[in-house]
Amino acid sequence: MTIRIIPQEQRETSDKQAVETIPPLLFPRLKNIYSRRAARLRQLAPKNPLGDYLRFAAVIAQAQDIVLYDHPLRIDLRPRLAESAAQGKPPLDIHTFPRSAHWQRLLHSLIAELKPEMSGQALAVLENLEKASSSELENLAQALLAGDFAKVSSDTSPFIWAALSIYWAQMAALIPGNARAESGEHRQFCPVCASVPVTGVLHMDADPHGLRYLHCNLCESEWYVAPGKCTNCEQTRDLHSWSLDNAHATVKTESCGDCGTYLKLLCQEHDPAVEPVADDLASLVLDARMEQEGFARSSINPFMFPGE
Repeated sequence: MTIRIIPQEQRETSDKQAVETIPPLLFPRLKNIYSRRAARLRQLAPKNPLGDYLRFAAVIAQAQDIVLYDHPLRIDLRPRLAESAAQGKPPLDIHTFPRSAHWQRLLHSLIAELKPEMSGQALAVLENLEKASSSELENLAQALLAGDFAKVSSDTSPFIWAALSIYWAQMAALIPGNARAESGEHRQFCPVCASVPVTGVLHMDADPHGLRYLHCNLCESEWYVAPGKCTNCEQTRDLHSWSLDNAHATVKTESCGDCGTYLKLLCQEHDPAVEPVADDLASLVLDARMEQEGFARSSINPFMFPGE
């Protein structure tokens, strides 16, 4: 399945051609998105062995919430949408979208918010980023977006990505279009920005199994992926579900024997408060178990980038 975004001027014709019973794409709702994440991280921290890191991530998420509203983005995406629709490409493709200086303004505002809250190594990282030149920051961003994680230290990447995420989420929320699902591949990538998911989420719905959406680790959009196929390679014959608790666990993984990867799935029915980034980060013990079984993650958490 490929999900294509339809520019606003093409909506009426497209709506007459087909009616989607399941929305294929959910753009981010910016109100409370980061404050909700921060609250969930703090809620999960007390009984978690990584509680200190969850609280650290919560501080960053809370700062993202402040910066988001202090620096609204105004951009006309219509030309980009028309061009990407003609090419069948994601409109905010991380590999081709020309970043403006806005993301660096977001980063410097984040640094200002975070410095009073940080100490030790984290504070040193922020001070180094504050002194970095514009070109140095662009190089760090480009490396992360290109998947060259070894070029960015693991203690630096969460701050860079936090600013990039606000930037891309702001743009995604401004897209004035619909989306439709077509036959095709590449469902493992976000149809808005071409980044990878952080987790899957089983939304509460009339469907007894829930509606499975993948949550983008960059622009915060979600896209529908029907069950029964690997979200990474599309195969169907060797899928297995895993959990540490029981069949009614809130956090599970789905593994694929064909491509050797797994993706976490969060079940809203078992806990309506689940939040993709927070609950993924709080369940790293499940990742360790999957690695012991020989599977690799097909997703990336914005607070757990691989790095040097």
